[in-house]
Order: sequence, then structure tokens, then C-alpha cells
Amino acid sequence: MAVEIEMRARFDKSDHDELVEQLVREGEDLGQDNKLIHFFVLPNQLLKVTDNQSAGTAKITLKNSRIGQGAAFGETEFPIAQEDVAKAIQLFGALGFEGSRHEAFNFRRNFRFGGVEIAVKWSEAWGYHAEFEVLLPDDASDAAKDEATATIIDAATELGIALMTEEELAAFTAEFEAAEAAHKAAQSAEIR
Repeated sequence: MAVEIEMRARFDKSDHDELVEQLVREGEDLGQDNKLIHFFVLPNQLLKVTDNQSAGTAKITLKNSRIGQGAAFGETEFPIAQEDVAKAIQLFGALGFEGSRHEAFNFRRNFRFGGVEIAVKWSEAWGYHAEFEVLLPDDASDAAKDEATATIIDAATELGIALMTEEELAAFTAEFEAAEAAHKAAQSAEIR
């Protein structure tokens, strides 16, 4: 299991466009990476089935933590055939996870800047946002995790981006999950 150090920022369209322009000039453009992601939000984990529509690939990912519970995520990931995405979603639903499923399309473009991979995105839930991440081996020391966190903070600072705090992330995800639960309850009531 790799360890991903991940931090996020939210901003408006103008800041999004400015960040993309700056990263095109000063970073390495890794290209479009649009994805349809099926999230299964579990009590202390996040399970994802990702259909990477830009690359024509797919994968299943299990993160051993959730957004707002720290920047370090243990992550197990493996590829699946793109045509197996629907079967994977069906399997996780049959295992009892259907009620925790959210679907999100992410328009995204990836960059590398200052030793950090940056995905500049738009999704309905998050609006314009970016993920800053550094991937470490599974046996990474606490010092290596702290160094990766500092590298992300330095890159964001150089780009003029304010990263969200863990408290802001936890509040945002709790608000999103409550709204999703209310939406699903309303849909269920309409069906009855």
C-alpha cells in the first residue's frame, strides 16, 4: 500500500484559469485526465471505482482514511478493464455499499510543479478545486511524510494558492454527505 500525502484547495473560475495558465508556463503539463468516479464513502475509508475517460482505463482504489482526517492516506489501487466498471459498481452495491455511493464527473488537468502532482479540477460537488499530492512508499517514515507535506505547502504558496485546513475539509465533506443523504431520502420518498 502506497502512502499518498494529499492536500486540497477550492477557488473560483478566475483563480482556476489563472492557476492553469501559471502551471502551463512554469510546470510540466501532464494533460487532460477527465474521470467518472463512483465513491463509496465508508465510516473510516473511501472506496472508489474510477472510469478514466481521457485515458480509456479504469481502477479500483481503497483509501484507508477519509478527507478531513489528515493529509496522509494509505492507498491500495489496482487496474480493472474499463468495460468492468459497471460490474465493479454492482459488486460493491451487492456487498451492501450502495447506500454510500456517490457519483461525480471530474473535468481535470494534471501538472507537476515543485515535486508535487497537481490535479486542477471541476466537479459539481467541489466546484473549481485542486489536489496537491506526493506519493510515498508504504514504509515511509513520519519524517518523509512531514517533508512531503512541506513540499506541498511550499508549492501551493509559490503558486499563491491557499490550501484548505483539515477542519475546512471535514466541514465541507460533512455538508456534502448530509446533502447527498437528504437528496437520496427525497428520491426514495418519491418512489414510494
